[in-house]
Amino acid sequence: MSIPALVAALVVTFIAATIQGVVGMGFAMVSVPILALIDPSLAPVPQLLITLPLTASMAWKERRHIDPSGIGWIIGGRIPGAIIGLGLLAVATQQTLDLAIAATVIIAAAIIASGFHVERSRASEFGAGALSGASSLIASIGGPPLALLYSGDDGPTIRSNLAAIFSIGLLITLGARIASGNISLSDLSVAAILFPALVAGYLASLRVKTRVSHGFVRNGVLVMSLLGAVGLIVRALT
Repeated sequence: MSIPALVAALVVTFIAATIQGVVGMGFAMVSVPILALIDPSLAPVPQLLITLPLTASMAWKERRHIDPSGIGWIIGGRIPGAIIGLGLLAVATQQTLDLAIAATVIIAAAIIASGFHVERSRASEFGAGALSGASSLIASIGGPPLALLYSGDDGPTIRSNLAAIFSIGLLITLGARIASGNISLSDLSVAAILFPALVAGYLASLRVKTRVSHGFVRNGVLVMSLLGAVGLIVRALT
C-alpha cells in the first residue's frame, strides 16, 4: 500500500467514525465504498473488525436509552442473513463484490433520503435483521434496514439501540467469516492500522454531536457514500 493511500484511508476512517458517533450509523456506508475504491485490501473486512469496539462503546455510553423490545427478533434475523451472505460471498469475484457494495450503498442512501418508516413488528424486525445480516457479511454495511425501524425515534434511542444490535450482530458476522475462512492476516493488519483513526474519530464525535444538526450530517453521509459507490461502479465496469 502506498503512503498516499494509507493517509487517505486514515482520514476517511476518522471522518466515518465521527459520523457514526454523531448519527449512530454511517461508518461503513462512508468508509467501505471509498476505501474499496482506493485499494481493495482496505475494505470491507477491516471495517467489520474495527467497528465492534466502536459500537460496544456507544452502546455502553448510552445504555440507559436502550429499548430491548424487538432486539431479540432483529438478532434472530441476523443469523439466517449471515448464512445467505456467506452463500453469496462464495461466488463473488472482486468485480461482483464492488458492484454489490455499490448497490448496497445506493439502495441504503435512497432509503435514508426517502424518510420512509417501517412499523415495528416481529416480522419487520426479523426481516430487517436478515437483510442487515446479509449486507453486513457481504459489504460490512448493515445499518440501513435497521434505520428504517428506528427512524421515528430520537437521537439517543437510535444511537444506543443500533449500537447494541450492531455489537451482537457483528459477533455473528465475524463468527461466520472466521468459520468459513473469509478473514485473512492482511485484513487483521489493515484493521490494526486503521483502528487509531477510528478511536480519534469517535472521540471527536463526542465534542461535535451537540453542535451540528442531524440533517447536515445525514446529507454528508449520503453525498460521500454515493460518490464512493459511483466510483466502484465505474471501476467494476471498466
